[in-house]
Amino acid sequence: MPSDISGPARREQAVRAAVEQGVVGLDHPIVGLFDITGIRASAAALRAAFAEVTPTGTPVLHAFAVKATPLVPVLRLLYEHEAIGAEVASPGELALAQAAGVPPDRTVLDSPAKTTAELRQALALGIAVNADNAQELARIDSLIASGPASLSPIGLRVNPQIGGGSIGALSTATATSKFGVALRDPGTRDWVVRTYLERPWLTRVHTHSGSQGLSLELMAQGVSAAYDLAEEINAAAGRQQVDTVDIGGGLPVEFTSDAETPTYADYARLLKQQVPGLFDGRYGLVTEFGRSLLAKHGTVLARVEYAKTSGARSIAVTHAGVQIATRAVYAPESWPLRIAAYDAKGHPKPGPAVAQDVAGPACFAGDLLAENRSLPLLEQGDYAAVLDTGAYFMAAHYAYNSLARPGLYGFTTTREGTRFSVVRPPQSLDEIVAESGGAHADALLNP
Repeated sequence: MPSDISGPARREQAVRAAVEQGVVGLDHPIVGLFDITGIRASAAALRAAFAEVTPTGTPVLHAFAVKATPLVPVLRLLYEHEAIGAEVASPGELALAQAAGVPPDRTVLDSPAKTTAELRQALALGIAVNADNAQELARIDSLIASGPASLSPIGLRVNPQIGGGSIGALSTATATSKFGVALRDPGTRDWVVRTYLERPWLTRVHTHSGSQGLSLELMAQGVSAAYDLAEEINAAAGRQQVDTVDIGGGLPVEFTSDAETPTYADYARLLKQQVPGLFDGRYGLVTEFGRSLLAKHGTVLARVEYAKTSGARSIAVTHAGVQIATRAVYAPESWPLRIAAYDAKGHPKPGPAVAQDVAGPACFAGDLLAENRSLPLLEQGDYAAVLDTGAYFMAAHYAYNSLARPGLYGFTTTREGTRFSVVRPPQSLDEIVAESGGAHADALLNP
């Protein structure tokens, strides 16, 4: 349960305990740490924020975007303790949700490239499906016509085409986005309304305008567009055919400090103000938050293998780089990460700030977690802590140089001490060889 110890204080205690208990060290020079208390607190804040703005009895499903942190123990924690379901976008993510015990009626399938087999499985299980386009709807038509009755709620993803945020790759409501049906294209809106009227089983509208780099106001515009469409469909149908609006996720994360802002309460209240009809009890809600639930509660801890200078620049060579922070290495302007310096015993590193590079182990010059960053001087045997990496970083391994996936651990911290539990063990060399075709070494010798 949440304690009175702050997140930064829990992190510092966990870093020290990881060194003292040998979770990280010479044999395991890089690990990822998840703050279980922090994760649960964020999930509770999400539920409370929407409970505040919805009438009692409103059906609300909060579905965690599995792509953000695709780890079975994380999904299990969110579902069992916080009633958070799963939003999946591939057969692999669905398998993870199933392994975590998330039931079909708490699962939502979104993907722009669903196969017929994926759709058939989802409909057979009763998983909610958001169709991406007209061709996918045609597939669903055929499956419904030829198969047994399905309990799956089915919706259509619409692109409100409201514009992008500061990170183009994460802006999914631009004029030419690959996601959903482009609502402002000529003739599309009329087609959407007809499509719903022809399919009484289409009962949801889905939208998701993007995530990091998007303002709350722009996100609210996307939700408003989906609500307006639902109202238009229901008016045309003469009944409430659309009973649920899936508003996606995308709450941005503050990566420059420990502040958890904006909050779910900020967003929920803005939505209630901007789209009041969505919160009057007539519509159920689905959310699909990911990064905002986990990012602040993950820390990568990496041992400094060597400390050197080049051109008068101090460089700390660590075991954390592109393999655990791919976006930050390739797009540092969009994804700057905070680094905290710790000494060899896991205590905050003292001393004046020195401009230095924090480099990773991969064999290319751009593998830098931080460039010319002012930190207490990192020396051989110290530790660099890469903060805010609980989503889209350490859990989404990039196998450059066949670098092994680090061990990932959950921790609980009280004033009495810190306990660790294995979330994912370190990857072995045998596993790397197996994934790289080791059992088929002779496959190309006699084609």
